Amino acid sequence: MTAKDMSYQGVMGRSDEIVLKAVGIDYDKYELEGVAFDYEKLMADVDYSIEEVCEILNDMEVGNTPLLELKNITKLAAKIGGPGKGARIFIKDEASQPSGSYKARRAALAVYEAKRLGYKGVIAATSGNFGAAVACMAAKLGLKCIIVQECYDSRFVGQPEILEKQRACEALGAEVVQLTVGPELFYEHLRLLEETGFYNASLYVPQAVTGVETLGWEIAHQCREIVGKDPEYVLVTNAGGGNLTGTARGLKKAGAKSKIYAASVDLSGLHMASDKDFNRKSFTTGHTGFGIPYATLPDRTDVSRSAARPMRYIEEYLLVTQGEVFYATEMLASLEGLERGPAGNTSLAAAIALAATLPEDNVIVVQETEYTGAGKHPMPQLTFARQNGVQILFGDPEDEVPGKNIILPSDPTKIKLRYSDMKRLHLSTLKRIATEDREYSEVELLYMADEVNSSVDEVKELLAELF
Repeated sequence: MTAKDMSYQGVMGRSDEIVLKAVGIDYDKYELEGVAFDYEKLMADVDYSIEEVCEILNDMEVGNTPLLELKNITKLAAKIGGPGKGARIFIKDEASQPSGSYKARRAALAVYEAKRLGYKGVIAATSGNFGAAVACMAAKLGLKCIIVQECYDSRFVGQPEILEKQRACEALGAEVVQLTVGPELFYEHLRLLEETGFYNASLYVPQAVTGVETLGWEIAHQCREIVGKDPEYVLVTNAGGGNLTGTARGLKKAGAKSKIYAASVDLSGLHMASDKDFNRKSFTTGHTGFGIPYATLPDRTDVSRSAARPMRYIEEYLLVTQGEVFYATEMLASLEGLERGPAGNTSLAAAIALAATLPEDNVIVVQETEYTGAGKHPMPQLTFARQNGVQILFGDPEDEVPGKNIILPSDPTKIKLRYSDMKRLHLSTLKRIATEDREYSEVELLYMADEVNSSVDEVKELLAELF
């Protein structure tokens, strides 16, 4: 028998074949004419109702997390906004999940599917909370688990938050394969999938996103019970897009008309795949280095077609600074007695600024919290930043330059509301789909319209600007 080519080019060249065996999904059957593909058919083929998904997750002790009103932070937002302002801020406390974050929902249905299909183990490529969630769910269902993690720069210096998550994965029984930053992450992931025959517990399979739908479903029903209506706004920290996609779909299934706002830490100027920049950022997720490129080109993942397609649901994209998120983290602890990790506090920082501009009878739900720990806490993060030459200052976050300084607001009024340019994001998304100047069919135009949450006429206008 001829030995398989295990070089980088060889393994990456077999990626479609490896992924097909590792997820059991023939993505080709969802391809439509031209550039279009049938996203809703991909999601519908998960073939569980939202009620059935809730039941599966409940059996795994996942879900049913509390919705908490941040009364003191709301009062502060009202004081900043002035008379009649200060929307009520609620937070969905996902830190109470078995693995400490909402990603327990994302992992539960994917690992359940692996068990149902007869796989002996699961593998996930992730530096974040998803690894701990997959490890946790695999332990519950008696499956083996390998987590492939990009956590070091070339000096083998690890970011504190990633190392914190490595410890969590190992504590939950997973084997953790640690790598330096670079293209070897997906290579090693694919190599292990081929070698073990394990299930690809990807963040981007339809089961993972369907699991998150329960979060949006719960928010709608809990908000109706507590305040008698749907929230006007749901703010979601955005990175790879599955968090926002699943939550938005769950809200829609519950019949909610809430506006979906994405929020990311603005890390403009830092390159996520750069060895030099790897340890000069204090946020390993929920930042523009993932949030923007994955939103505008979702199919850059470890499966053929990503089930995370946030541009279909985003109405506005809000940007916050690193300093503002650290400040919001301390505010949550000091004013509400809730010590939580950094990712969810990205959307909390945006919510504080947004609430100050809205009427006091409006409701904002910050869609998640996560656990905190030795590596996630602001103090080790800021200490690590100093060690990497980043200045820590108090002042106006508008002056923050990612990789050079972190500016904590000198007072709460300095937390600002910043909108990303949605037209630019729509143009960028369409530019990656419509790669040539030609007449696109009605099916293709409908697909593009869905991808950017717009009408066909609006897409035609945008295409006219591109070509």
